[in-house]
Amino acid sequence: MNTAIHTLADAPLGAHVRIITIHNQGAERRRLYDLGLTPGTVVQVETRSPLGDPTAYRVRDALIALRVEQACQIDVTHVENPMGGAQ
Repeated sequence: MNTAIHTLADAPLGAHVRIITIHNQGAERRRLYDLGLTPGTVVQVETRSPLGDPTAYRVRDALIALRVEQACQIDVTHVENPMGGAQ
Protein backbone atom coordinates (compact mmCIF):
# COMPACT_ATOMS: atom_id res chain seq x y z
CA MET A 1 0.00 0.00 0.00
CA ASN A 2 1.50 3.32 -1.11
CA THR A 3 0.37 6.10 1.21
CA ALA A 4 2.98 8.67 0.17
CA ILE A 5 1.72 12.21 -0.13
CA HIS A 6 1.85 13.68 -3.62
CA THR A 7 -0.20 16.19 -5.57
CA LEU A 8 -3.51 15.60 -7.31
CA ALA A 9 -1.77 16.34 -10.62
CA ASP A 10 0.53 13.31 -10.05
CA ALA A 11 -2.32 10.82 -9.51
CA PRO A 12 -2.76 8.33 -12.39
CA LEU A 13 -6.02 7.77 -14.25
CA GLY A 14 -8.48 5.67 -12.25
CA ALA A 15 -6.75 6.36 -8.94
CA HIS A 16 -8.70 7.17 -5.78
CA VAL A 17 -6.98 9.70 -3.53
CA ARG A 18 -7.86 11.55 -0.34
CA ILE A 19 -7.20 15.29 -0.10
CA ILE A 20 -4.74 16.19 2.67
CA THR A 21 -4.07 19.90 2.13
CA ILE A 22 -5.00 22.65 -0.32
CA HIS A 23 -2.28 25.28 -0.72
CA ASN A 24 -4.26 27.80 -2.82
CA GLN A 25 -5.28 31.05 -1.14
CA GLY A 26 -8.06 33.58 -1.51
CA ALA A 27 -10.71 33.24 -4.22
CA GLU A 28 -9.08 30.19 -5.79
CA ARG A 29 -9.17 28.31 -2.48
CA ARG A 30 -12.80 29.33 -1.94
CA ARG A 31 -13.71 28.06 -5.44
CA LEU A 32 -12.09 24.67 -4.77
CA TYR A 33 -13.94 24.40 -1.45
CA ASP A 34 -17.21 25.33 -3.17
CA LEU A 35 -16.61 22.52 -5.69
CA GLY A 36 -16.33 20.05 -2.79
CA LEU A 37 -12.53 19.78 -2.74
CA THR A 38 -11.96 19.88 1.00
CA PRO A 39 -9.46 18.03 3.20
CA GLY A 40 -10.62 14.45 3.78
CA THR A 41 -12.60 14.20 0.53
CA VAL A 42 -11.97 11.18 -1.70
CA VAL A 43 -11.41 12.06 -5.37
CA GLN A 44 -11.19 9.76 -8.40
CA VAL A 45 -9.13 10.69 -11.45
CA GLU A 46 -11.57 10.14 -14.34
CA THR A 47 -10.02 11.30 -17.63
CA ARG A 48 -7.51 13.68 -19.17
CA SER A 49 -8.02 15.81 -22.24
CA PRO A 50 -6.14 14.70 -25.39
CA LEU A 51 -3.40 17.27 -24.75
CA GLY A 52 -3.19 16.33 -21.05
CA ASP A 53 -4.71 19.48 -19.54
CA PRO A 54 -7.28 19.81 -17.97
CA THR A 55 -8.07 16.60 -16.11
CA ALA A 56 -11.57 15.55 -15.00
CA TYR A 57 -12.01 14.41 -11.40
CA ARG A 58 -14.99 12.73 -9.73
CA VAL A 59 -15.65 14.66 -6.51
CA ARG A 60 -18.57 13.27 -4.50
CA ASP A 61 -21.20 12.91 -7.28
CA ALA A 62 -19.89 15.65 -9.56
CA LEU A 63 -17.35 15.64 -12.38
CA ILE A 64 -15.08 18.69 -12.35
CA ALA A 65 -12.12 19.74 -14.49
CA LEU A 66 -8.95 21.24 -13.06
CA ARG A 67 -5.85 22.50 -14.81
CA VAL A 68 -2.45 21.14 -13.83
CA GLU A 69 -1.48 24.37 -12.05
CA GLN A 70 -4.58 24.03 -9.84
CA ALA A 71 -4.15 20.29 -9.17
CA CYS A 72 -0.48 20.85 -8.22
CA GLN A 73 -1.67 22.90 -5.24
CA ILE A 74 -3.61 19.97 -3.74
CA ASP A 75 -1.73 17.38 -1.64
CA VAL A 76 -3.27 13.91 -1.66
CA THR A 77 -2.60 10.39 -0.46
CA HIS A 78 -3.58 7.12 -2.14
CA VAL A 79 -6.75 5.37 -0.95
CA GLU A 80 -6.83 1.55 -1.11
CA ASN A 81 -10.54 1.12 -0.38
CA PRO A 82 -12.41 4.25 -1.55
CA MET A 83 -15.76 2.97 -0.26
CA GLY A 84 -14.35 2.56 3.23
CA GLY A 85 -13.89 6.28 3.92
CA ALA A 86 -15.86 9.48 4.08
CA GLN A 87 -16.70 11.13 0.81
